[in-house]
Formats: sequence, structure tokens, C-alpha cells
Amino acid sequence: MRGLAVAAIALTSVLSMAACAKDTGGTQGSGSTNTAEGCKLADKPPAAAATSSKAASDEKVDGSALKVGLAYDIGGRGDASFNDSAAAGLDKAKAELGIKPENVKELTAAPNEPEDAKLTRLRQLAGEGFSPIIGVGFAYAESLAVVAPEFPNVKFAIVDGAVEGAANVTPLLFAEEQGSFLAGVIAAYQSKKCHVGFVGGVEIPLIQKFDAGYEQGAKTAAPDIKIEKKYLTPAGDFTGFQDPTKGGEAATGQIEAGADVLYHAAGASGKGVFSAAKTAGVKAIGVDSDQYNQKTVEESKDVIVSSMLKRVDVAVYEFVRAVAKNDVASLPKVFDLSVDGVGYATSGGKIDENLKAVLEGYKAQIIEGKIKVKSAP
Repeated sequence: MRGLAVAAIALTSVLSMAACAKDTGGTQGSGSTNTAEGCKLADKPPAAAATSSKAASDEKVDGSALKVGLAYDIGGRGDASFNDSAAAGLDKAKAELGIKPENVKELTAAPNEPEDAKLTRLRQLAGEGFSPIIGVGFAYAESLAVVAPEFPNVKFAIVDGAVEGAANVTPLLFAEEQGSFLAGVIAAYQSKKCHVGFVGGVEIPLIQKFDAGYEQGAKTAAPDIKIEKKYLTPAGDFTGFQDPTKGGEAATGQIEAGADVLYHAAGASGKGVFSAAKTAGVKAIGVDSDQYNQKTVEESKDVIVSSMLKRVDVAVYEFVRAVAKNDVASLPKVFDLSVDGVGYATSGGKIDENLKAVLEGYKAQIIEGKIKVKSAP
């Protein structure tokens, strides 16, 4: 009798645990449940309202008179990440605002180049009559502080930075931590081991925003989740954004430690993260662009479950459009979730309707201020 009682209690306990996993949102993007493996998930957030973000204007704008210059960060067009997102915004501006191809010029930075190279690049564009000119990356801040006053009639913008006292430089800033929070939720729901990883390109405050948001999102969705972290290079050494070999080595180390979903914020080094994930048969989350659809990482697309969308394309397009309207002041101070400045991709079909509902619920809470996302680890 005593043995039967113990068995009954054990059976009740197992059934109870299974029900708990199901009730707390234990449905992964693939449609499986977290009863036998995966994280014990927190209660799902309340369902989001029909729409949480602001609609864009449909007003027709003519930009045919503009000459647009783009000064890329290292990697340039084709990096499958940050720069490609800026390029997409430029391409949209050309298509929708009527900018002539001959009135567009794109120049690219080299890894660890001297500051003089950035000064020369910006002066070249301004001297050739380009306006607006967009510096893609905070690394242009110091040079813009020098060049912008030399060309007071040229409209400049800088992605991920600001230039104090320069009225003709518009900062294009993002809430990377908000989008990364949602990437962390995705990782928690996709992990079978409740063990995930983060690979950062360079250990600087900007990349730490991705790190902080990812960790907070993963732990909000699954409080007991384990997170591996690795930065490829220290602050000052920007080769961490363009070293796929090093990215692959970092990813392999995290996979060997037990992580089965990896999120990178490492620029072109993310190609190595994807390759390592594919080799090991684990999952990955891209960054900046919808990397599932990027040609340069096409061979690894089947392991990319989502990407954190940092809409540099939106910011670049909206800035060029605002210049064409002569209304730069109308731009948002920060491109966040409320203006679709950051978000998540659903390409590849790995984000099912159940997980999407969870993500939209968390997104609504962030927009409403009910969840405050940290911007530093």
C-alpha cells in the first residue's frame, strides 16, 4: 500500500509538472512543447492590442534633386549585417524618392584605419557636392565633429552616434536593447537545453546594449536559463566586427559548453557564428538585417530562426526623406519599438503564431513602459 501511494504521488507530480510547462507558455517556435526538454517558461504576457507601433506617412516626397553620400563602417555593402541594412535604406530612397543613380556615392572604411581616412572620406563627399551625407557607425563621430563645421550647408547624419554642437549633424540612434530583449525571448523558447549564447564583436557600450537586452529577455521568459557570453575583441580593436574565423571559434566554444541557440552582434564575424551553428546542428539568431534572406550567409539559412532587426534601413531612408522635405526635426529621437526602429524577423517559418503572440505581448509591455529594458549588462 505504501508503495502504491508513493507511485501515485510520483505520477501526480509528473502530470502536474507537465501541465505547468504547458500552462506557462511552453510552446516553442517549432510547435513542440517544453514538457520533456527545454526551459520552464514564465507566464505568457497579456495579449497585445491590434497595433502597438506608429504608422508611417504615405505622403509622396520628391528627392530627385538630392545627391546622397554614404560612408560605410568596416565591411561595407555586403557585410550581411549593419552596413547592408544602411544600404537597403539607401536603395529604398533611390527607388521611392526618385534619386538618380549618378547622384549616389558609397565609400567604405577599412579595419583599424587612421582617423585621417575618415576625415578624407567625409571631405571628399562634401567637396563633391553631396548632401545629405550619412556616416554609418559611431566611429565617424570624431571626424564629423571636424568636417561638419567646415561644410555648414551640408546636412550630415551619423548612425549610432551624436556630435555635440553641430547643428547640421543629425543623430540616428536605436533602442538595440529593446529588440535584443525579444531575441532573448526567442532564444528561451527555441532552446531545448535552456542554455543559450551571445557573441559580441567588440566589447563597447553599443554592443553591450545588445548583450543586456538579450540577457534580460531570455531571463524574463525563462528565469533559470543559462547564458554563455563572449566578445571577440576588446574596446579599441574593431577587427572583431570582421573576423568570421574568430566568430566561429567563439560560437564553437559556447556550443561545446552546452548552448544550443546563439545570438550574435558581431557584424561580418557573425558569418562564422552561423557556420559553427550549422556544423553543430544548433540554432542561431541574426542581427541588424533579416539575415535569413542575406545571400552572403545563404548556406547557413536553415539554422537562422530569427534576426533582431535594427532598422538602420528605416533610419537612413527616413533621414533622406526628411532632408528632401526640409523637415529633419520631425525624425524620432530614438528609433525604438514604438516606431518599428527595432524588431524581429519571421522569415523561414520558425516563429509560429504562438511564439509571435508572446513576442507581441512583450513588445506591447515595453512600448507601454511596463517593462524597462536595461542598456548595460
